Amino acid sequence: METKHLSRRGFIGSSALAAAGMLFLPKSNFARSFSGADKPNSIVGGVLIGVTTYSYSHMVIDAEHMLQYCLQDNISGVELRGDAAEATAGAPKKAQGQSGPDYAKAMADWRASVSMDKFKAIGKMYKDAGVQIYAYKPVVFGPNNTDAEIDYAFNAAKALGANHCNCEMPTSDAQTQRIGDIATKHTMRIGYHAHTQATPTLWDTAMSQSKYNCVNLDIGHYVAGTSTSPIPFIEKNHERITSMHLKDRKFHDGPNTEWGQGDTPIKEVLELMKKNHYKFPATIELEYKIPAGSDDVKEVAKCREFAAAILGA
Repeated sequence: METKHLSRRGFIGSSALAAAGMLFLPKSNFARSFSGADKPNSIVGGVLIGVTTYSYSHMVIDAEHMLQYCLQDNISGVELRGDAAEATAGAPKKAQGQSGPDYAKAMADWRASVSMDKFKAIGKMYKDAGVQIYAYKPVVFGPNNTDAEIDYAFNAAKALGANHCNCEMPTSDAQTQRIGDIATKHTMRIGYHAHTQATPTLWDTAMSQSKYNCVNLDIGHYVAGTSTSPIPFIEKNHERITSMHLKDRKFHDGPNTEWGQGDTPIKEVLELMKKNHYKFPATIELEYKIPAGSDDVKEVAKCREFAAAILGA
């Protein structure tokens, strides 16, 4: 069993960021110096235990802080959400009194023109710290988003060093066809994330539209929505899973629970991944209520240890 200690390291100031080409980034107080042994490692039993930055939603949301939280939790792979990356890359903030449509246009204009050098610098910061950005999930894949915004998502993902994007499951086949066509142009996979609308056949049409239309499976939501194990779905579709979200929920649209208290077969899923050498990451998504006296970082650490104990056995 893996027993590597989870508490980590101080951060250093802007001089190291300057060396990494990060001077243009705001709040650049979280760069670090590393020896090789000091970098995080959350590959256990051949499975990468990652985290989505949504898990730290009660904390400061920008790319620098999210990196700090990953390091504190000894996690070496991440699904970086758009809110954190875009905050660091200088996205416009919503002005007081600004209407939703006006702000959406301002964001669309920014995404269409932002330099990818900003995302390359974020990717370098993570890589230098020993954290792989394997997925990028900005909120740009809706029917009201422009094609330029979707192009931006794939370009930014490449600049960050990610090998796929993830997004919420569209409600129409026309939208998955649209996204799949753009994904094909970029030769990058897109994983569609479902909640309790998940069924064993939910992704079939999207996957038939493009080989780049794939699955970002959430096993907790799948269990809550289907009241069945996700293992048959994983065995059938593992080659089309970009990354998998881990959480625990009860059957019959039941609540999120602390891991080990729900009906989600986390242990059996992780053992399957290890046995069959599946290459997609197992991504911690923290959604249960944080206990009194704890916080997001402490709870993610508990989830990581839960997974590591299974995979390290």
